[in-house]
Amino acid sequence: MTKPFDVSAVGYVKRVIVGNIDPEKTANEEEIEVQRQFLNRCLTDSPRGRIIGQEKNFFLLNIGEHQVVMQYIVYHVGFARKPVWLED
Repeated sequence: MTKPFDVSAVGYVKRVIVGNIDPEKTANEEEIEVQRQFLNRCLTDSPRGRIIGQEKNFFLLNIGEHQVVMQYIVYHVGFARKPVWLED
């Protein structure tokens, strides 16, 4: 049986962005896949992180007569300590 996650044990929080954060430039699938792989690494490698929160954001862009919605999600990943493999 796994022990329950305790938020008070979180010593380091990393913000991981998945999606397009720059309204001037669209992110391609390869960039988004790299972001997803980084999130998965945060959740699986040692020390293992846990998602403790998330932000959902979007931009509304007017391109000619069309309105485009660009969105991204920011995951707050909590760790007991800062991973050695994580660089800021």
